[in-house]
Parts: sequence; C-alpha cells; structure tokens
Amino acid sequence: MARRQSLELRLSVTHRPNGVNRRRQSLPRPPLQTSPPTESHRRDSRPSALGRNTAYMHRIFPTWSMPILESVASIGLLFFLFLVGLELDLSSIRRSGKRAFGIAAAGITLPFLAGVGVAFVIRNTLYTAADRTGYAEFLVFIGVALSITAFPVLARILAELKLLTTWVGETAMAAAAFNDVAAWIMLALAVALAGSGGGGKTSPLVSLWVLLSGVVFVVFTLVVIRPGMKWVAKRGSPENDVVRESYVCLTLSGVMVSGFATDLIGIHSIFGAFVFGLTIPKDGEFGHRLIERIEDFVSGLLLPLYFATSGLKTDVAKIRGAESWGMLGLVVVSACAGKIVGTFAAAVMVKVPAREALALGCLMNTKGLVELIVLNIGKEKKVLNDETFAILVLMALFTTFITTPTVMAIYKPARGTNHKLKDLSSSEDSTKEELRILVCLHGRANVSSLISLIESIQTTKILRLKLFVMHLMELTERTSSIIMVQRARKDGLPFVHRHGECHSSVVGGFQAYRQLGRVAVRPITAVSSLHTMHEDICHMAETKRVTMIILPFHKRWNVDHGRGHHHQDRGDANVPENVGHGWRLVNQRVLKNAPCSVAVLVDRGLGSLDPQISSLDGSNVVERVGVIFFGGPDDREALELGGRMAEHQAVKVTVVRFLVRETLRSNAVTLRPASSKGKEKYYTCLTTNVDPKKEKELDEGVLKDFKSKWKETVEYKEKEPNNIIQEILSIGQSQDFDLIVVGRGRVPSAKVATLAERQAEHPELGRIGDVLASSINHIIPSILVVQQHNKPQVEEIAVSKIVKESSLTINGDANV
Repeated sequence: MARRQSLELRLSVTHRPNGVNRRRQSLPRPPLQTSPPTESHRRDSRPSALGRNTAYMHRIFPTWSMPILESVASIGLLFFLFLVGLELDLSSIRRSGKRAFGIAAAGITLPFLAGVGVAFVIRNTLYTAADRTGYAEFLVFIGVALSITAFPVLARILAELKLLTTWVGETAMAAAAFNDVAAWIMLALAVALAGSGGGGKTSPLVSLWVLLSGVVFVVFTLVVIRPGMKWVAKRGSPENDVVRESYVCLTLSGVMVSGFATDLIGIHSIFGAFVFGLTIPKDGEFGHRLIERIEDFVSGLLLPLYFATSGLKTDVAKIRGAESWGMLGLVVVSACAGKIVGTFAAAVMVKVPAREALALGCLMNTKGLVELIVLNIGKEKKVLNDETFAILVLMALFTTFITTPTVMAIYKPARGTNHKLKDLSSSEDSTKEELRILVCLHGRANVSSLISLIESIQTTKILRLKLFVMHLMELTERTSSIIMVQRARKDGLPFVHRHGECHSSVVGGFQAYRQLGRVAVRPITAVSSLHTMHEDICHMAETKRVTMIILPFHKRWNVDHGRGHHHQDRGDANVPENVGHGWRLVNQRVLKNAPCSVAVLVDRGLGSLDPQISSLDGSNVVERVGVIFFGGPDDREALELGGRMAEHQAVKVTVVRFLVRETLRSNAVTLRPASSKGKEKYYTCLTTNVDPKKEKELDEGVLKDFKSKWKETVEYKEKEPNNIIQEILSIGQSQDFDLIVVGRGRVPSAKVATLAERQAEHPELGRIGDVLASSINHIIPSILVVQQHNKPQVEEIAVSKIVKESSLTINGDANV
C-alpha cells in the first residue's frame, strides 16, 4: 500500500496540469494545514526552459542530487560574498567625498520608496490571504530588490567601457560601494524580521535580538578581527611571488567561521562572509594573491552551481494573465525610474553635467548576481512566492542587459582626433629629430628580443630616441583583473608611470636598459579586453606622437640564442609558442587603425639570454640585418628603418633588391576583391589607384639617396629571380642574417602581386612576410614586417589574382 501511494505521489507531481494547486496533489489525501509549502514541495516547481522536460530533469537533476547541489552552491555563494567584500574598499567611500555620498543616498532612497509602494500593490494582487507574510519584511525585501546596485557587475561594466578610472567611473564605484553596504544592512534587517521562514509570526523581541547580535558581530569583526587580519596579511606577504599556505588556510577558515556565526545569530551565513571580506587589507599584495588563489575555483565551478539552483527555482510560466504582466511592467518601470531619476537629480544638484549625471543613473541601475542572491534569500525565507520571484528575476536581467548599450549611447569619452602622424621616411634629417617609438609586449618572453631590436635602431650619435614601453594585459571577468585595472589605469587611459618608475617585473629589463644606455624609457601599463586593446595602443601612439609602433607577433620560437652560436639548427627543432588568436586580432586591428607606421616582430631568438643585460658596446645588438626591397611605400619605410640601423657601428646592413624581369614589365596584374567566404586567408591591398611610373620613380629616388648616404657601410645587392618564393626561402633558410626587415607590401609590385592567389597562413604580414614567418619553411632569422601608416580614407581589401593583361585597366579593381 505504501508503494502504491509513493507511485501515486510521483505521478501527481510530474504530470500535473498547469494551474492546479500542487499542495492539493502532492499527497494522497488533501492536507489540512494552511501554512506555506515545505522545501520539498517547492522543488516541484518546474524551471522555465529545458527543465519543463520531465525526463530531462529526472536524468540530469535526480531527486537525491538536489540537497548536494544546493549545499555546494551555498558554499560557493559564501566564498563569492567573501570575494565581494574583499574587492570592496571602504576607504574609497571616504575618499569620494560628500558628492558621491549624496548621489548614492538619493539613488537608494527614491527606488526604495518606490519599492515600498510597489510592494503594497503586489501583496494585494499576487498573494492570497494564506500566503501573505508580515508587512515589514515584505516591504523591506521588495525595497532592497529595487534599490540595490550590484557592485561586482558594475565594476566589470565600467572596466569593459574603459570608464573605471574616469570621474564617472570612480563616482559610480564609490556610490555602489555605499549602496552595497546599505543594501546588506537592510537585507539583514529583512531576514531578522522574517525569522526562520517557518511561516509563523516572529516575536518582535526575537527580531530585535537578531539585529542587536548582528550589530555586535559587525563591531567585533571590524574592531578585533580586522587588526588581526592586518597582522596576517603582513606575515603572509609574498616572498619570491609565493604566499604562505598556512595564512591562506587560516583566512579561508575565517570565512567559514564568520558564516557559521551569522547563521547561528539568525541573519544569513553570507552576511558574515561579506563582513569578513571587508577586514582584509586592500593596500597590500596579500589580498590580491588571495583572490588569485580562490577566484577561479569559486567563479568557475561553485558559482555556476548557484546559478543552476536559481534557474531550477525560476518558473517564468508562473507569470500568467494581464495582472501578472502588468506587475512585471510596474516593477521594471519603478526600478529604472527610481534609480535613474534619483541619481540624476542628486548629481545635477551638485553641479554634475547632465550627460554625466544621466550616465551615472544608468550605471547605478545595474542589478545582476547580487540581486539574484537577495531574491533567493527572500524565497528561502518564504517572503516571495514563485510568481513574485519570477517577476523580480526578469526585472534584474532586463536592467542589467540594458546598462552597457545605454551608457555607450549616452556617455563615451572622446578618444582623440585620429589625425595621422608622420612616418620614418618623412623626416628630412634623421639625426636632427627625436625618434619616438612605442614598444608593446605581452610578457617577459618579449623583453630580450625587443631590447635587442631597439639597441640596433638606436644611433651611436647624440641621443635622439625616446622609448615608450607598453605592457599589454588582458582584462578578464576575474576580480583580480578588475583590481588590476584600478591600479594600472588613470582617467580611463593606460597608466604612464612617472619618472620611469614601475614595479612590473615585465618591464624590469627595460629599466635596466634605460640606466645603462642613452635611451629615455617611459613604462606604460594598459589593461583592456582584447577586442578593444588596439584602442589603447593607437590612442597612446597619438598622444605621445610616436613615429612607429612595434608589436610582438602572436607566435614565438623558444630557441637558444646565446652569443656565438649563430642560430645553428634552431629552425628545425622548435615549435612556436602561440599566445592566442585574440592577440593576433589585436595586431590586425592596430595595423588597420594605427596613426603611424607599425612593425611586427616575428621573434626567432633575437637578443641575449638575460633580458637584464644590455651594454653600450653592442653586445646585445643585432649584428647582421638584411633588408628585402621590392618597391612600394611599405618597402620604402623598411628601407628607411634599415638606414637607421646602419648608423649603429656594430650593425652590418645588407639591402637585397629584387628587380622585375623585362618580360613582366609590359604586363599588369589585375587584383579583384576576394570572395567573402574565406577572405581572411588572402592578402590585402590598399583601395587606391596606383601609378606604376610614379611608384617606380619614388623607389629609384629612395634607393639613390640611400646608396649615396650609406655606400661605405651598407652592402647592396640586386637579384632578378625566376622563382621569387624559392629565392626568398633561400635567404631565410641561410645563416647570413640575424634579422630580416621586409615591407608589408600592400601596394605590391607586379612580381609580388602574382603571389596574391596563394592562401596565406598569416595574411596580416603581407606576401613576403608570410613566407618568412611560416612555421613549416624552417626559416632561421627573426623577421620584422614594416607597414607605413595608412593614408586618410584609404581602406584595405582582401584580393585574389585574376589574370595578367597587356595594359592597365582601372575599373574598380586594384591594378599594379
């Protein structure tokens, strides 16, 4: 009989038609109680999407797994709130002044009052007499849900928009920090009023006792525990980039104990973890290293489980009828209008420009994960029913999704005038003008080769070289990445370290190079997402008026580049390290948008073993440089750079010019745009009509001036090959050069244009650069691909070779 009743129970739960009261079908006989459903009954609420498939739910989330899933999710939530407290710097609230405090106060008060009004309407519309909880806790929960600002989500939106360290971003962060603290205090009040969530009335004395106990806990933590954590952070500070494990374990144990204490008091365990996170010092390395240790495990594994449990509790189908959808619209309008209008009004009153005030209001309207935490606690305490919970979840998702596009439409700082700078070949006398170069690097592996290249460009005459070294750091969703942005950016722009001082180990080699050499070095740190990294690079190049940007290629060969080996056998035995396709796209965007000339260094062991070693006698210089010249603006820029290197007494430069055979002079190669499918595998050309005679005159003039100036120090060769690929490979596979400099060739000669039909491995390097940078051609020297800056209103298109013609035809195609 018991077995039959169990089967009857399971069938009634899984095959229940919509709209039927589940409390009447969850047992074989109608229950007599009128209290809210128990936790096991609430789990019968089916999710909104895949979870509506009963077979899928029972297979992926069987009944026995739900307590385990919720327990692990609770632990993840506990440590996430610890990270939020660790990320939150209370001193920023004090530093922000009265202006940010007033903006935050108005941004909380108006939506909270609106939430109180909405709560009365929802309570009378969506709740039955049996489901209604006390007025006080319901009003506070709804008010908190509408007035809260998600500090972690806001920080990531500001970092993505490059507004984190602007005035708008700093004000928004300070206001959100104050909002966070106020929201958690009000949430603790609401939980205390709600009691255990058993459905019975809680005595006012019990609620008062819970509140007083919570206040005592906070005071004890900030007065007693905080000094102790300062001592732990000082003793556990990293030595040789290693944090002592014992202090990490002690801190994580403190999180669990604090959560247990507040849960025992009757508030919620996450409140204790949040307060304990506030006690960790923010000005040292201990907190930063602690975040790096645990954030991947918490954010990557535990927190998604919390999202899963939240999704299992959300049933959008509960929103039925005009009344429910009307409540959704009322909640969304009240939340957005209250937060935006309140913040805007307060900001305008303290003389903030209207556009910035409106942007602040939109930013403060961010909800996100913190909102879900509040709503789940409300549902756990039986303050929110399924329908109200679903309405508030949709409100949180909507307000978060519209934040980024709205702020981008309202407020985006100007990024400069985008005017073009001069290139190397535009200088009349290279010895009289200061050469300003922006060098970008990903990490320590790039330091040695870039120092060697710069030392080769540096003239041995009077100091005329100023070097800006930009360390490129990827912005991720990690908390440590957000903290890194706050440290490494200023006024929304890459941070330029004054007086050449920088604590980054990556640019340490350049600091030593600055002290030993005659080069002025200015370190720069840029933290951005990869799809906007090129904006920082181009903006810094324009701001500092640099002549050339040097980028590291996304592939690098690990080779033995000790002195005296002359690169023997190193092309065959090494597989390149690939830093990722995202960095390759960064290079491509810089090549397309740079306001000056750009050079991409394909490193095959250029420089010494120790990046800290660089002397003035040329021991770290590139001794043998080859310049390959076909013609065109990019090749002329490469030749000019070769002339700069020829000024160095320790550098031997050889120029190899490839001539066009007489049989090809009368023919033109017509290049047409490649098909949209697979066009990223073809080389690009500038969309401009080229006069071959004028280009030939420019090439001859540059070569004549070059030979007359450097005829005693530069070796000059001319070749007229039958097979251009084989000739290029023979140069690259020989041991004659340490570095080969080539132009990107976007205005190719007729001979080079015939290579357009080849599918490229790295089309951003041009035809010749791609052949020399190939991983399968066993090239020995490093390659430097040079591009002269783009002319205004001239774009690049992917092209493929069609046919040779006896005369030039200009019909929208690119002709050479």
